[in-house]
Amino acid sequence: MHYQLQQTVNARYHELDPRNWVRLTVILAWLQEVGAEHALQLGVGLKHLHKMGLTWVLSRLTIELLRPVIGTEQVTVSTWPVTRDGFFSIRDFLLTDQQGQTIGRATSSWAALDLKTRRPVKIDEHLSNYPLHLQRALNDPFATLPLLEGCQTGLQLPVLRADLDMNNHVNNTIYAGWALEAVPEELIKRAVPVLIEIGFRAEALYGDSIQSCCVPSPEDPAILIHRIESTQDNRELCRLRTTWKNLDL
Repeated sequence: MHYQLQQTVNARYHELDPRNWVRLTVILAWLQEVGAEHALQLGVGLKHLHKMGLTWVLSRLTIELLRPVIGTEQVTVSTWPVTRDGFFSIRDFLLTDQQGQTIGRATSSWAALDLKTRRPVKIDEHLSNYPLHLQRALNDPFATLPLLEGCQTGLQLPVLRADLDMNNHVNNTIYAGWALEAVPEELIKRAVPVLIEIGFRAEALYGDSIQSCCVPSPEDPAILIHRIESTQDNRELCRLRTTWKNLDL
């Protein structure tokens, strides 16, 4: 078993935005796909966990993008598990271009969830051993993200069937798309997100309706604090923090 997996990916034309950049949700889907394939190779993929009545759920994700991914350029995604400690396992990612230059780095924290109780289980007690690589691609201690109190104004969206994953809840990549939809158009036109931090709080299901809102951080207007909540009961589903850099226009 190899502690690391590398795969080359590239976007399709419908996955590009009006600036000919690969959408953030597509990049997150690349991480998800390559990570899932590696977990399968290590004997702890979804098909292995489902046989035990378990599944993987994403708790935290942080991605730093050094530049946009442009058009259909080829990108190499490398991934490896860093830790498995208690209820959580950290998996990191590196994105490089064809010249070997780093495009982005990411780190993620996953829990193994009991499908019946919907509670996490201790990984070492339930999953087979798998090799670790202690080097971090992005050194994030996963401190609690700031809470945006309530959604005074925001964008309201329904949960669609197309948003659901194999666990029958909204796929983690969708939340980032919801968050970006609430960003003011003036900022979207002049800046690009360079750091995206996501904390997943609760499940969203088909038939739900969500509200996505954001406000500038009091400390730095280039940082946005996001909240995604259920419109039915105002339950917080996800909180994010995005850091933006002005484009060289």
